[in-house]
Amino acid sequence: MIYTIKKAITVMSLVVFGSVLLYNCEPDVDSLGEQLFLDGAAQGNEKSFEVVAFNINNNDSIRSDASKLGSAVLGAFDESQFGRQKASYLTQLRLSTYDPDFGTNAVVDSVVLVMKPTYASDSITTTTDENFVYAGVDGNVDAKKVVNTYPVLKYGKAKRTFNIRVHEVNDFLKGSSDSVKSNQVFAYGTDLGSKEFKGKISTVAITKDSDGSALFTTTTPGIRIQLDKTFFQNKIIAKKDQPELQDASNFIRYFKGLRISVDENDGYLFQFSPNDMELIMYYKYDKVDGSTTTRPQTTYSFALGSTNTHIGQYEYNRMGSALGSTSIGNDVAGDPKLYLQGMGGPSIGVKIPQSTIDQLKQEYNNKKAAIISAKIRIYTDKDSWDNTYSKPTAFTFFQKYKDPKKPNSLTGQPSTVTNFTADWLNLSSLPGFTFYKAYDLDKNPSYYEFVVTKSIKDFIESTDADTIEYNKTRYFRIDMGTFLSNTDGTLAGYKFTSRAYNTNRAVFVGSDLANANRVQLKIIYGTK
Repeated sequence: MIYTIKKAITVMSLVVFGSVLLYNCEPDVDSLGEQLFLDGAAQGNEKSFEVVAFNINNNDSIRSDASKLGSAVLGAFDESQFGRQKASYLTQLRLSTYDPDFGTNAVVDSVVLVMKPTYASDSITTTTDENFVYAGVDGNVDAKKVVNTYPVLKYGKAKRTFNIRVHEVNDFLKGSSDSVKSNQVFAYGTDLGSKEFKGKISTVAITKDSDGSALFTTTTPGIRIQLDKTFFQNKIIAKKDQPELQDASNFIRYFKGLRISVDENDGYLFQFSPNDMELIMYYKYDKVDGSTTTRPQTTYSFALGSTNTHIGQYEYNRMGSALGSTSIGNDVAGDPKLYLQGMGGPSIGVKIPQSTIDQLKQEYNNKKAAIISAKIRIYTDKDSWDNTYSKPTAFTFFQKYKDPKKPNSLTGQPSTVTNFTADWLNLSSLPGFTFYKAYDLDKNPSYYEFVVTKSIKDFIESTDADTIEYNKTRYFRIDMGTFLSNTDGTLAGYKFTSRAYNTNRAVFVGSDLANANRVQLKIIYGTK
């Protein structure tokens, strides 16, 4: 069996690496096992080993400033396992031009804030009104109105209505590059407006009956929230030629920002793009042409994009939930149930105990066992997570250990080193490699397998004293979210993930010896 496996490894490794030769007279552990035996290309013996799986308490907090928010989250969701989670969003705004000239006798007609949530573009409902009357600045016009409606992508209880509310922020929101945690409190004051939201967004096209010309068009579906026009008349128009509107530094300390939240405490969470928001002020002014004075309507747009501070503000209430009444963080015996949640919720740690390492070394040394693949298998909890919520499909997976060669400058204790796993660092460039796979997502329970082939090889093969010492403290960490990429497609680094705005969560079986679905290390190996 092992000869056949090693022969296959030899052929493949020569193709991939050219001069790299893995086949020899002794059946060494295969660091390319995961790559070569994907999808059942070859089979060996499978054996299960115990691990220690435990919850990691992140104190319901995470960095959620502009550098971390690829998307923003809004809404509220309350369920029995994790309790209530509520997400608000804060943003600075800037003038699109400084020291603006609004003209003579400028009066605000309306102000609209536009949010653009992620939505199901393949699920569209179209309604047409052939007898629509458009009330324009020049009077009523016979027109046709076409509305395309899409459901927003949600996590939670889909059929709920939210009252989205916008407030003025009273505290300075710092600079766009400053670090901010999701549980930091910023004061807010004036209620600027609200919008009833039923979970759907639309585009609108209004065309004139007489010639088919466009009267009004929105090309991207969004949520349009009417704000207080009197507030903007006094806050913006009345400050024409004043220092508050002269430059960016003055303005962001004068008009500190907007807070967007929902009134309700239960429903769902949804994402939107913080850099694609719009704030448009419609106003009229005196236009003098000779002896004729008219009052045309024009617009002024505020800048809400990437130069501004963006903050995801998350509130949790765990009282009465399963997580709230559970002791978590036992990294010696493990926790019987594992809770995984994005946006600052708990993470999962998996440690390979010394007893398992010793057992693996015995198999390796005495039986000449060659590892084809090694995976950590984790099941959703059949009873605790029996619901209709979508199963998670986005994870990050990395390793942590104490390095005695890098003592902490304050305590003198070994520093914690965090990085991608050895498998990712060594094998991610190979075709077909993926660090985890999901199974039975349409069933209860589902399960996931995280690849640790090269990592386990390092555990049992290494004779280096430092590596052996590292392995005593090494554990793997699982978070909700994905690793983010640079513009060239390469990973930005293990610190850059979507965890700060990942709305998913799930309960898994942990280190529960009475449960057949407990977290285990699954190793496929071959022997002579």
